[in-house]
Amino acid sequence: MVAIALPPDAATRIRFAVSCLWEVLASLRVLHGRGVPSVHRKWALEQRPGPDGLLARLIPPAGGYAPDFLTPPPAGLTADLDAELAVLRATGPSTVRAHLALLPGGTDLDLYRDPAAGLARLSDEIAAYWARAIAPDWPRMHALLDADVRRRAHHLATDGAAAVLNDLHERVAWRDGTLLVDQRHCTAPDVADGSGLVLIPSVFAWPSVLTVSSWGTPQVAYPAAGVATLWEESSRLPGALDALVGAGRARILSELGSPLSTTELARRTGITAGGVSQHLRILRAAGLIATHREGRLLLNSRTRAAEVLLSAAG
Repeated sequence: MVAIALPPDAATRIRFAVSCLWEVLASLRVLHGRGVPSVHRKWALEQRPGPDGLLARLIPPAGGYAPDFLTPPPAGLTADLDAELAVLRATGPSTVRAHLALLPGGTDLDLYRDPAAGLARLSDEIAAYWARAIAPDWPRMHALLDADVRRRAHHLATDGAAAVLNDLHERVAWRDGTLLVDQRHCTAPDVADGSGLVLIPSVFAWPSVLTVSSWGTPQVAYPAAGVATLWEESSRLPGALDALVGAGRARILSELGSPLSTTELARRTGITAGGVSQHLRILRAAGLIATHREGRLLLNSRTRAAEVLLSAAG
């Protein structure tokens, strides 16, 4: 059990972040496990057996220890693999060796003997794995993670830290100023003044929750809401809704279970980007979608009116 003491003003010590490196670590735990959760089975069948080499050696199945230097605290909500890999490559040799000493056989690795060269090699392996296994689906994954953050940030603002922390996962609870995480293989320090607790939604952490104690800032990676629908193929909507709003617009509404960009909608629906833009303009004017900016992306979301319409059609 991990117990993290939070200051009384815990809400000011909590921030959300999205991380490419966390998805790398969590997804490899899925691939290395004997039983793949049903949520990830479709993805895992396409990716197995997964990478070999140093990266595979460092990340065991769920329940085992992975070196904490693999997941430095992410900077914010705009996940950037290159930026995260730059931080990874800059990890000090003493930190690398200290974490490897906790890994069975870790001191026998070339990475232990020459951390600088080993981290460069490791970064290349991560980049190659990312490009093959995660990048093709990253737009829809990132949109789902962003949606989770927005919902919980609103929850934090309206209901406070206790409500957010107690809603993260069944293994996470906040009681009397202490965050309790049912995680046998990890420890975590208290949150000191000026530090913070980083909450990281993850696609591949499901159904578990992961913690990291190093770097002076505790991190908790939890399953993002809606992961169970991520790999599902959208079913065709009833003909009545097609007739009401048009087949193309009905298809777009069905895909917007999580916020998506015009480009991602075009990829999913097979409609040209120009055609998607025209449909979105009509749906926006009808009050069925809303559009907001996330970094450089314009993401589209269904409104409450659209949810009611879809529910009635279903």
